[in-house]
Amino acid sequence: MNADPSGAGRGPGGRLPFRPPLEWDAMLAYLRARAIAGVESVAGGAYRRTVCVDGDPGVLELAPGGPDHLILRAHLPHREGLIHVVPRARRIFALDADVASANRHLDADPVAGRLVRARPGLRPPGLWDPFETGVRAIVGQQVSVAGAGTLTARIAARHGTPVPGLESMGLTHLFPPAEVLAEADLGGLGLTTSRAAAIGAFARAVAEGAVRLDRGSPLDELVESIAAVPGLGPWTAHYLALRMGEPDAFPAADLGVRRALAAALDRPVTAREAAALAEPWRPWRAHVAIHLWLAPGPVILTR
Repeated sequence: MNADPSGAGRGPGGRLPFRPPLEWDAMLAYLRARAIAGVESVAGGAYRRTVCVDGDPGVLELAPGGPDHLILRAHLPHREGLIHVVPRARRIFALDADVASANRHLDADPVAGRLVRARPGLRPPGLWDPFETGVRAIVGQQVSVAGAGTLTARIAARHGTPVPGLESMGLTHLFPPAEVLAEADLGGLGLTTSRAAAIGAFARAVAEGAVRLDRGSPLDELVESIAAVPGLGPWTAHYLALRMGEPDAFPAADLGVRRALAAALDRPVTAREAAALAEPWRPWRAHVAIHLWLAPGPVILTR
């Protein structure tokens, strides 16, 4: 593997158009808080990350270009690799999400309507690599966002492929693929025994095809396959599905979701109640989830 993406093909890219508005600052802040150090970096108003394209490492950079487009800069060893990069780069900020349809559907709802009117361009956050995001979600079970970032960065540093020459961008490694983590020793990284076992089980399920992360399965089948992995459950499954671009994914057990709904109703909200409250939001429950997570203050219930 060529370990230096700074050579041939450096810097090609272009405009990534989208239908405005786009809540860039809010989405960038969400990704910044969850960035895996060494693999992802958010600085100077841009998102950067290492990628592996056709077996070789590279770097992507996404930044605002105007009210209707982002600028993609791709540092790749081979220029022809860009054709595979653009669709996946668009998914990171959900540029193809049908936000207009979601907002129309949700506008009259007493909880969701207030949120989408306040931030009409907010989209469910996407991803580059579903396996990477799944591992981070497993690490984040019952751990703070910052703590999960620290532990996931340790996994990348030990088991990922080093990519030299990118320190100025805050990047050092490719995230390890499922085949590597399926057999990896995760001891001594600060993970609990159960979390390490769950990561290994998830990696094996992906490597063996028991869990398909290619968006080729309906939401219910995807959630069922992920939740069937020992140590995983509906929260992890729905969270990962949401990040993969499933517009109706909804992690009802998520603490942030339940706290926002509890503030709206002025009483505690269980996961079962959150799921029931979300029924009228179908098929756009993922859009409400991100609004609840990033609500700047208490959600006011108006009915």
